[in-house]
Amino acid sequence: MQTQSYKINFRTGVSIVIASMVGTGVFTSLGFQLLGIQNGFALLMLWVVGGLIALCGAVSYGELAAAMPRSGGEYHYLSQIYHPALGFLSGWVSATVGFAAPTALAALALGRYAQSVWPALAGTVVAGVSGAQLLAVGVVLALALVHGLSIQAGSRLQVAITALKVGVLVAFIGAGLLAGKPQTMSFVPYAAGWRAMLSPTFAVSLVYVSYAYSGWNAAAYLTGEIDQPQRNLSRILLTGTAVVLLLYVGLNFVFLRSTPLSWLKGQLEIGFISANYLFGPAWGRFAGAVIAALLVSTISAMIFAGPRITQAMGEDLPALGWLAQRTPAGIPQRALLLQVAISLVFILKPDFQAVLVYAGFVLNLFTFLTVLGVFVLRWRQPQLPRPYRAWGYPFTPIIFLALSAWTLVFIIKDKQTESLYGLATVAGGLLVYFTVQKLRPTPRP
Repeated sequence: MQTQSYKINFRTGVSIVIASMVGTGVFTSLGFQLLGIQNGFALLMLWVVGGLIALCGAVSYGELAAAMPRSGGEYHYLSQIYHPALGFLSGWVSATVGFAAPTALAALALGRYAQSVWPALAGTVVAGVSGAQLLAVGVVLALALVHGLSIQAGSRLQVAITALKVGVLVAFIGAGLLAGKPQTMSFVPYAAGWRAMLSPTFAVSLVYVSYAYSGWNAAAYLTGEIDQPQRNLSRILLTGTAVVLLLYVGLNFVFLRSTPLSWLKGQLEIGFISANYLFGPAWGRFAGAVIAALLVSTISAMIFAGPRITQAMGEDLPALGWLAQRTPAGIPQRALLLQVAISLVFILKPDFQAVLVYAGFVLNLFTFLTVLGVFVLRWRQPQLPRPYRAWGYPFTPIIFLALSAWTLVFIIKDKQTESLYGLATVAGGLLVYFTVQKLRPTPRP
């Protein structure tokens, strides 16, 4: 079968990272954070700390990807560093949670923003499915069609809509700073702010922020399709993550500085509410429509990257070999269809906040193990060629591991239901793995 000749370049790779990150979390999670924290300094530091975690993770993933250049992300790294069973579990989680759930959350957020702009959607119900859900389903299916037909067309679409997204967000930050009337909230690091940062509430809120930053590792899932991955992948991960860090801090500063907390607290459509307060109802509706449109790039990036993990699993496990097949253009259509099907289940059975915490917990668990693998691999295979070595080693991976572990501990203590669902998903993956192993054909003597 002919394989694809088109390679993902640096620009497309950065756009995938940015699009994967900038989406649901930054436009929806601040309202949940305000339920437990009302200190401006601590709220902004959430986004700075989350960005620091992502940057340290990107540095670490860059080393692993350069040393083991194959698509699949955590599935490939954990299989090689620890054991194929752990790699399978991460691939299972990525297929069921890592990409399907974020795709669904971004699509649901798009639907909710669109419903705020066009209230008629709220009154549309077909077979018990709301208008916002129907719109979410339609967008996912349309993007799946684009990415299922052409890698080149999907890449071009990704670059274009991501460039538009960054431009709009920069314009929003600038307009908010100029037009916004400062609220009473202080961003000065007083003692109360530092105390808030050391609280369990801060750690749990960091789950929402970590979810907003999830996607910093998106390009690692496409390593085999990136042009000169040993040179470009680390640059892609770091550039995309740094751009998003600046955008996130700027956006949340504008939200908090210009909009009363009473308007934002516990709300989902943060961007629409802030724009409505800043610019009035007419411009607010326009901004809400633009944000809904921008979420298309997030959904697109998830649909682009996610199937590459499932496809890699199919190559390694004969029982899942049907997922390994690619089209003559190199597109893993069957893996793509599986991810889309799981995403549609999440869309049709939504519990936004619970799914967000659940997904954040499980994703943090496997990124923790992957970054720990930087130390394990250096110890076990010190002679392995490493075209790129993690900048700041050992401090950068240690920072990532320490902050991630702190977050995981507090999620388990404060969000026990979501944690149990996450662990149940992992246990289900383990059951599937052993079942798949039993189905493996016995070699003939």
